[in-house]
Amino acid sequence: MICAVSRRTYSGREVVKVLTRHGFETTGGGGSHRKLSYKHPETGDVRHVVVPMHDELAPGTLREIADQAGAHDYDAFLDWLDNTL
Repeated sequence: MICAVSRRTYSGREVVKVLTRHGFETTGGGGSHRKLSYKHPETGDVRHVVVPMHDELAPGTLREIADQAGAHDYDAFLDWLDNTL
């Protein structure tokens, strides 16, 4: 029998809070979604992230946010959220 490890859920507000603590800036959205961007200080590369402001983000939505933010490892991204909150 395989047991999956259950993770906690995250709200859009929590994800925005963590991303802004780590250099992302709010660039738009005042309704149901927040748009954030991050400009890498050395390369100038810009990443754009859209976060729905839901009370609970679906795992697929959270995975898409992780991809947009540049995370190469989804589980490490979730650990990072846990450690930052």
